[in-house]
Amino acid sequence: MRLAVVSDIHANLVAFEAVLADLPPVDGYLCAGDVVGYGPWPAECVDRVRELGAPTVMGNHDRAVATETGFGFNSMADAGVRYASEHLSQQQIEWLRSLPDERHEHDARVKVVHGHPDDPDRYTYPGLFEPALLDEEDVLIMGHTHVQAHEVYEEGIVMNPGSVGQPRDEDPRAAYAILDLDSMTVEERRVEYDIDAVVEAVDEADLPAKIGKRLRKGR
Repeated sequence: MRLAVVSDIHANLVAFEAVLADLPPVDGYLCAGDVVGYGPWPAECVDRVRELGAPTVMGNHDRAVATETGFGFNSMADAGVRYASEHLSQQQIEWLRSLPDERHEHDARVKVVHGHPDDPDRYTYPGLFEPALLDEEDVLIMGHTHVQAHEVYEEGIVMNPGSVGQPRDEDPRAAYAILDLDSMTVEERRVEYDIDAVVEAVDEADLPAKIGKRLRKGR
């Protein structure tokens, strides 16, 4: 059982399509949240995730759009939330609103959250990975930090696939991972995409320019 694991797409359709084109054969998909926010293609990214049938949890940007709140976001994040709110259909917003904070998939062997098992908004960076994060699942998947990493313990795997649409680990390539539940291994993958096209689309959407420009440095 091989699963493509994505997170933090952040309405970056160009990066998401590059990831999907790069995928090796897989048996399914999982998404650790923040399908929308920041980028200029929120509707298209929601539709693609739904078309894939990817079990998805609610990220903090997804929640902000679904509940029409900003949660003290900075100006870039706030602009992305407002843009998504204006460009998503009511049906798409309802889909975001329906997303849970955590999911248990594949006979409960895999738990998916956005930030931390105890708090969906808590940042859990690689230095904070530990076996104690695992409960009864074999694999814990988290997003939120936009930093790709994984650790394999006797108790199981703790992993973050990284961010598809807004990497922040100083690697500008779109990030995702392949989880193999048979061999209990994780393959971290990166793929180049047309960042200039995203920068141009951000400008055309009248979103803050830094949303696009920061992609060039992956931070």
